[in-house]
Amino acid sequence: MPAQPSSSAQQLIEALGARLRELRLDAGLSGRDLAGLAGWHSSKISKIEHGKQTPSADDLRAWCRHCGADDQATDLVASLRAAEGMFVEWRRMERAGLRLAQESVVPLWERTQRYRIYSSWIVPGPLQTRAYITAALSSIMVRRDLPDDIEAAVQVRVDKQRVVHEGDRRFACLLEESVLRTPLGGPDAMAGQLGHLLAVGSLPSVSLGIIPHGVDRFACWPSESFIMFDDAEVAVELVSGHLTVTQPREVAMYADTFSRLASLAVHGAAARALITSAIDALDARRAI
Repeated sequence: MPAQPSSSAQQLIEALGARLRELRLDAGLSGRDLAGLAGWHSSKISKIEHGKQTPSADDLRAWCRHCGADDQATDLVASLRAAEGMFVEWRRMERAGLRLAQESVVPLWERTQRYRIYSSWIVPGPLQTRAYITAALSSIMVRRDLPDDIEAAVQVRVDKQRVVHEGDRRFACLLEESVLRTPLGGPDAMAGQLGHLLAVGSLPSVSLGIIPHGVDRFACWPSESFIMFDDAEVAVELVSGHLTVTQPREVAMYADTFSRLASLAVHGAAARALITSAIDALDARRAI
């Protein structure tokens, strides 16, 4: 597991250590006793119990065995996996290809009712055209040296966009204006994507805000792109991997950040004017 990528993961590791300490005490063992039985250095016991060292699954099974608590091992390993799953490197998430990575998040998207999406670098998935999706996923495939399953992966993302049109879901999307002026997939794909933003931004389920160039960022600086799924979970895309935030205090921090970013954005006619301006600038470049 990476070194404490979030306090959510660290909180789970500390809770796991506290449970292990209880098992040791219930078994009447000192830290030195348990270390001797397991063949570990005595400091390992203290580090694990205080959340300073993350145990392996084998460590947990050995701990339970020596404490006479084999029936607890499965549950403890599950807790470990939950903590590990909060940060997943892209190479691990995508090792079987982009299609499976796209499919893995479909249940989460289908059960969510309220989405808050902020993007500082790319048009977010629910608002993308097929051509833009193809360009985005192809870029990822090349940069990360992944198997070529682009056609299937694109179709999964396109199919997932039905959540925008079904049920009583609500999408609040915030984009930095730079997203509108960052070409991806060539002029035709970008022109189609900008035109699509004008259309999808008028849907009843979608609130589209653009944070203009030059706005005073005192209220909130640009941040990493993130998606809030109701008030239960936040997905954050980092350079090295995917971070899942579930700790309520951290989720609240992202909600507050989203509100601050929204206060900087323009909506409605003003947002459409920025998109139209980006289209005009693209057309001017294409005419040269």
